[in-house]
Amino acid sequence: MAPRIVLYTGKGGVGKTSVAAATARRIAADGGRVLVASTDPAHSLADVLGRPVGSDVTRLDDRLDALQIDGAAELGRHWGAVRDWASRSLVARGVDGISALELTVPPGAEELLSLLRIAELREAGDHDVIVVDCAPTGETLRLLAFPDVARWWLDRVVPRQEQLLATARPLARAMLGVGLPDVDAVAEINAVMASLLRLRGLVTDHDAVTVRLVTTADRVVIDETRRTYTYLSLYGIATDAVVVNRLFPADVGAYFADWRARQAEHLDEIEAAFAPLPVLRAPYFAREILGDEPLDHLADALFDGLDPAARLHDGPSRELVVDGDVVTVRIALPLADRDDVALRRSGDDLVVEVDGRRRSIHLPATVAHYRATGARLQDGTLTVTLGAPTDDATVDATPTDAPAR
Repeated sequence: MAPRIVLYTGKGGVGKTSVAAATARRIAADGGRVLVASTDPAHSLADVLGRPVGSDVTRLDDRLDALQIDGAAELGRHWGAVRDWASRSLVARGVDGISALELTVPPGAEELLSLLRIAELREAGDHDVIVVDCAPTGETLRLLAFPDVARWWLDRVVPRQEQLLATARPLARAMLGVGLPDVDAVAEINAVMASLLRLRGLVTDHDAVTVRLVTTADRVVIDETRRTYTYLSLYGIATDAVVVNRLFPADVGAYFADWRARQAEHLDEIEAAFAPLPVLRAPYFAREILGDEPLDHLADALFDGLDPAARLHDGPSRELVVDGDVVTVRIALPLADRDDVALRRSGDDLVVEVDGRRRSIHLPATVAHYRATGARLQDGTLTVTLGAPTDDATVDATPTDAPAR
């Protein structure tokens, strides 16, 4: 079987590199062949592992390999011809050479092409599991729209590219003073776009790829983690766990007592907001998580009784589907009674209340202004429909076992 991929992402500084490395070490200790790879441009994987790690797969132990993907090298491998053509065009227009090279790289391209390298390593089949320390969530989420651009290019441009380029080249030279892409650049663009579509198919295969969100019990970090979960759901990417890192222990002392109390409140909120996803907890250790022994202690805390290589949650806990002017949100509410369920809107959030426990679901900015038009609770799943606002849009705030009135 092809390797499973476990992607760790989260806000910068929450400890996702340590969590990824600890996961890989535990899988290897359990007998799996594992590769831990970093796509984060600010690599710290080698520091956390306490071993040299290069841009080629590095053997650390019998069953454990590591890799710090060189985004610049991947950019040259997949985007070199396009970059050469675009930089020549910019230089011809008076842009200095260094600026021209920088302007030819789309935002997030290095991180995106690094994920293509992960897909290639999976196809090689040398490992049972690939654990990935991803770029911080801002960069990760920016990549999710790229496959839509790829599909547009392949559906609209590729079938007519020769005709389009033949017509546009003389106009571009006469009116703009620049040339259009040469054959190598166009072929490279086509290949990258096709690879992006294959990547989309891979990351939305829930048996092949799952994401684990790493957070801390701090308000700003939790809010970003919620938004990340929403957008991952929007694009059909499975999340199978939430990791809450750096929790103060009970004997933290008086100085940190208030902080620990706030963490406890936030932890209750995390449990409610992400249910039924498993919430894995790790304490604030007395020293940095660097090297074999500290990483193994972290794995002990996270995976007590769990298989870190397995999919930790089966079935979507939440699904958000956009179909034209209709948005459908499905939320798993096992054992809930319809009389205990209520809905309301709070800013950009859809708030679901079940027997006094509230869960806020952040709506993407593009549909945040939509109004709820119906709700239904059936077989343990709450389905809410939203539509573009109209003057007479209303919703019954209590879901029924049949379509909302």
